Amino acid sequence: MTLGRRLAAEGIGTALLLAAVVGSGIMGERLAGGNVAVALLANSLASGAALVALILTFGPISGAHFNPAVTLGDASQGGIAWRDAGAYVTAQVVGAVVGVATADVMFGEPVFALSHHARQGPAQLLSEFVATFGLMAVIWGCSRLRSSSVVALAVGAYITAAYWFTASTSFVTLARSLTNTFAGIRPSDVPGFIVVQLFGAAAATGLFRWLVPSLPAVAPRVVAKGTERAAQQGSRA
Repeated sequence: MTLGRRLAAEGIGTALLLAAVVGSGIMGERLAGGNVAVALLANSLASGAALVALILTFGPISGAHFNPAVTLGDASQGGIAWRDAGAYVTAQVVGAVVGVATADVMFGEPVFALSHHARQGPAQLLSEFVATFGLMAVIWGCSRLRSSSVVALAVGAYITAAYWFTASTSFVTLARSLTNTFAGIRPSDVPGFIVVQLFGAAAATGLFRWLVPSLPAVAPRVVAKGTERAAQQGSRA
């Protein structure tokens, strides 16, 4: 699989994921009649379901990372070449911005509007560390099972749960600063979230490197079965 095709899969998949996250947040808030719990329930279920579907769809092509923390963690174990990791992250960021803009337009919101939703403080940062640590733990653990369906279901289930058991609601951060809707985050709060996400990913990767010394052997399968074959084909193309 060529790098260009893998980047297209990452960009499109990330765009659809962010459209689902932001769009379901807007729809949930509008229909919930002020009940934030109902809005969050709608947002989490739609986001988790979309994530499962998108991992199954794009996993065999690009690995369905959809998250720079996942890509960097995978690269650290040799699952993806560092020269490709930067391109993956760029595709993810561009896709995320397009997805947010698309969701806003679908619901008649401004294409881009800086969020006013404050997400700050030690509790929020600890929550995001835990959310990202758990996500990477699920990915590393389930990738050893050689089943794309299991990985997709596990990741989708974890993210749905993390919306509820973390105070930060488990963020896909950067592009969500560009929408002043239910799923938004204030731009000034973004750097802290990104830092703890990277620490969470690194901590989980380090833990599983110790728990499973053969971790680099399964790294090419992150996130879905078929990634190793795709990467090998890409290196020959």
